[in-house]
Amino acid sequence: MSQIRKNFIARDEEFTCEKCGGNVTPLGRGCRNHCPTCLYSKHVDHEVPGDRASQCGGLMKPVRLEKGSRKGYLGFDVVHYCKKCGKEIKNMLAEDDDFEELINRQ
Repeated sequence: MSQIRKNFIARDEEFTCEKCGGNVTPLGRGCRNHCPTCLYSKHVDHEVPGDRASQCGGLMKPVRLEKGSRKGYLGFDVVHYCKKCGKEIKNMLAEDDDFEELINRQ
């Protein structure tokens, strides 16, 4: 199911992580765009988050955290680097992201 907003298409979909093979379940709100276990993502969006218009399809490695607009550790965004084309994309953290994996990324 998707919901369109200005500059964002919310997609709360289940998927299998292409890095660790884990089953990633929907958040129940907003958008799930990375694996909560290994923090990897896939390059599927092109212009707008959720558009699923990228032809790349490369595996996106979590490379760093940057301060976002929310408070606490959820106030950080994880920056993903596409191993295929080199594009960087920021994604908001989710409550169930592996905290130890986040610390190891620093």
